[in-house]
Amino acid sequence: MTKYKNLGGKSTVAAYELAKDYITVRFTTSAVLRFSNQITGSGNVRQMKSLAVAGKGLGTFITSKVENQFARKIR
Repeated sequence: MTKYKNLGGKSTVAAYELAKDYITVRFTTSAVLRFSNQITGSGNVRQMKSLAVAGKGLGTFITSKVENQFARKIR
């Protein structure tokens, strides 16, 4: 996993992993969730990938748009 830059300084996101059809996010609580094109929507996953690489806004996006639309809880 790639460490999340957390440019805003208050994110609940610790790290992420990008794949073709999904993004996996590890939170500061140690929870790990996978958000897929099929469940979360390809537009949302695309936006999440962009925010992850930018290092800002991913936690807020997840909380406000896709919090319960994850494909799999890994941990």
